[in-house]
Amino acid sequence: MVGTAQKLRLDKWLWHARFFKTRSLAAAQVQAGVVRVNGAPTQKRASSVGQGDVLTFIQGNHVRVIRIEAVGTRRGPAPEAQTLYTDLSPPEAKPQEKPPENPAFEGKGRPSKRDRRILDLSKARHLE
Repeated sequence: MVGTAQKLRLDKWLWHARFFKTRSLAAAQVQAGVVRVNGAPTQKRASSVGQGDVLTFIQGNHVRVIRIEAVGTRRGPAPEAQTLYTDLSPPEAKPQEKPPENPAFEGKGRPSKRDRRILDLSKARHLE
């Protein structure tokens, strides 16, 4: 093995690096054509990837651009998985959303027993 570059299946590497919770989810993303290897779209989950390859894929609402630094031998803990790649994605700008304010009671919400009777009477009169 000396002199040969290590390679690993694409779906297996995505699972090792903890981008997907299961290997079947990683394989489904690759088969859907969402993953690009070095800029070329691929649908083969058995595509070989190695050190230096750049992967581009969508994860949630973010586009991830990842450069593979190491192949890895197992799916270890998260700190170990983070050593397998370098994230080249631009930082996502977080929208300045303020939390919704609690609405004041303006006669909205669940009607009381008395209000419910009044509503039922008005509906009955309206139907007549």
